[in-house]
Amino acid sequence: MDPAFEDEGHDGDQTVTIQEYLKDVEEQELEADLVLGGDEGKECTYNNGYMKRQAIFSCLTCTPDGNAGVCTACSLSCHDGHEIVELWTKRNFRCDCGNSKFGEFYCKIFPSKEIENVENSYNQNFKGSYCTCGRPYPDPDVEEQVEMIQCCVCEDWFHEEHIGLDSSDEIPRDGEGEPLYEDFICAACSKVCSFLRLYTQIILEARSQNSASVKTGKAKEVIADEVPLACGSGKLEDISQSSNTNSESVSGGEVSLLGENSGKNVCSEHCATDADTCVTCVIGFNLGVASPVSESKPMFLSKNWRNALCRCEKCSEFYKQKHISFLIDKEDSILEYEKMAKQKREEKLQQREGAELSMLDNLGHVEKIEILNGIADIKDELCSFLGSFDSSKAITSADVHQIFENLKKRRRVE
Repeated sequence: MDPAFEDEGHDGDQTVTIQEYLKDVEEQELEADLVLGGDEGKECTYNNGYMKRQAIFSCLTCTPDGNAGVCTACSLSCHDGHEIVELWTKRNFRCDCGNSKFGEFYCKIFPSKEIENVENSYNQNFKGSYCTCGRPYPDPDVEEQVEMIQCCVCEDWFHEEHIGLDSSDEIPRDGEGEPLYEDFICAACSKVCSFLRLYTQIILEARSQNSASVKTGKAKEVIADEVPLACGSGKLEDISQSSNTNSESVSGGEVSLLGENSGKNVCSEHCATDADTCVTCVIGFNLGVASPVSESKPMFLSKNWRNALCRCEKCSEFYKQKHISFLIDKEDSILEYEKMAKQKREEKLQQREGAELSMLDNLGHVEKIEILNGIADIKDELCSFLGSFDSSKAITSADVHQIFENLKKRRRVE
């Protein structure tokens, strides 16, 4: 029995309406689908190779050193009852379950695996540690769990107070407290990605509740409409001039925010037929010869920022050398992953509805009538119960049991 329907009188009972309960169940199912990417956990993903993004789990029972990760199916079938760390999603990862890192333990679903997945990348998360403070999540020593932010490069998670902002800086948010950014890059990873600062000279001072530019929503307009990170002449000066079109609306803070381009591919005039390869460098700067001075300062990147990045031959080679080619891959983003998950969820629900209808169509006349009558009986009993029930009271487990007892009695009488 779901705890939401437990008897009254127990300490700490939570009482909810039927509508609230059903909504909560639906939200939990949606959240699970978004994290798992629509994976039902029936098959090991090993044969899919290094997947662009998938849900990954670490088993501390089998690999206490935190040097291995397993897919959803293996976490359920092979490591049931073990100490599991949920890692949300990881990029370019292949299931390790049962390989050499697990000793004599073999995968129950797909035992024929290579000794090691050499392209897999691991961090402290696989040991259950997060942030620069190395604390677990949830933290047993903290009463209220603080929201954490994930770096889109190293994929570690950070407490807001540990991301390395200056005392005068705040995380970019609008007047309602909603994030103004799509992705975050931590201070350590910003050294490798410091070239991103070449794409705009706008510095957003994000004093979420105190800054007039943020509070009035003007910052959103500046980011969306007045920061054209376009191919132009390929000169950095042109980008800088465009960025300062409305300097009155943006103050000189310290938090970098890559401009939004309204979903358009900014490389339009200077790109070859292949949309992923620019002929002229967007920034007019050879990153491979002289990279910008590295700076250990976190960056907040706005919507569609990946579309702004140059894809010329030299820049693409630079991304490859620095092992950050995923930055120009739109499918690498969490938003795309969740979009795919939502699509799979819709397809699954439609298939379920279709299967139910198909099942009825394949039944004989008598069986079909019995099922439809059973559904009608349940509906009538629920309507009768809710019609006479005191709405000021909570529904208890005894009430639910009584509904089914009444149905049994009705069936016996019939």
